[in-house]
Amino acid sequence: MYKITKTTEKGLMEIELEKLEKGSWINIDSPDIDELKEISNATGIQMDFLTAALDEEEKSRVEIEDDQILILVDIPFFRSNKDYDTMPLGIIVTNDYLVTVCLEPNAVTADFGEHNARLFSTFKRTRFMFQILFKSATLYLKYIRIIIRRTDELEKHLRQSMENNELFNLLDLQKSLTYFSTSLRSNTIVLERLLRLRNTTASHGIIKIYEEDEDLQDDVIIEYKQALEMVEMYSHILNSMIEVFASIISNNLNLVMKFLASVTILIAVPTLISGLWGMNVPVPFAENEYGFFIVLGLGLIVSLISAFSLWKRRMF
Repeated sequence: MYKITKTTEKGLMEIELEKLEKGSWINIDSPDIDELKEISNATGIQMDFLTAALDEEEKSRVEIEDDQILILVDIPFFRSNKDYDTMPLGIIVTNDYLVTVCLEPNAVTADFGEHNARLFSTFKRTRFMFQILFKSATLYLKYIRIIIRRTDELEKHLRQSMENNELFNLLDLQKSLTYFSTSLRSNTIVLERLLRLRNTTASHGIIKIYEEDEDLQDDVIIEYKQALEMVEMYSHILNSMIEVFASIISNNLNLVMKFLASVTILIAVPTLISGLWGMNVPVPFAENEYGFFIVLGLGLIVSLISAFSLWKRRMF
């Protein structure tokens, strides 16, 4: 599906494809091939640009061809409290339109609507492009902070009881940070490429950055670099945390096995003594009326001596 809007003095106005006007924003989410063909015929944008973001494995990049620029970046995607992912977002800038393409409805483009229409203009395509990139960067930072809080909660639970489910949740968060790290590195390279392209003949004059846009561009780069630094730092912390808890679990297992071995030894001592006196041959105290209690006391004394010896060796 797609939605075509443009900013006016009264706010954000939705228009039909047949009445497409210069300065419009075409937002495409989970489209089918027929919709893409309609947009391609109406705007002149080549199909390769429109379908680039529909491949989940597509890498972030910048392409320029026939007065059209494709900026492909990875945006963060929230799936569950323990699962975060990234997906490609294509931003196509032409002399007349700005088009965004994504596999699914996402929080980045959804943030630009009637409620904040006065904060952006679809006619200022370069500025609007950087505002979309800035929203993506702030969303990365938001999700990273959520992951950090979730990690702290899991750490508290793991300090009290070692459960497999909590460790699996930590592994899911670690995987999410790995996705974020890879995507942020690629996005940073894209921003550096855009920085070199601005106001050059290589961009065919489509990307024109004015003085008021330079601060926004710098903010975008700073936000992405900050997000990348946070991801790398907490990835190392999370890796160390998982290794520490794995060592703790292994150590706890060793303690349990040592305790069980000690209990086995203590049980084996009276079992051995009672087995010796239980043989069908003449044994001491066989005729003594207190023989049972003597053997029982002997087993108890030897067990106490064994327990003291194990305690001295810190087997308990």
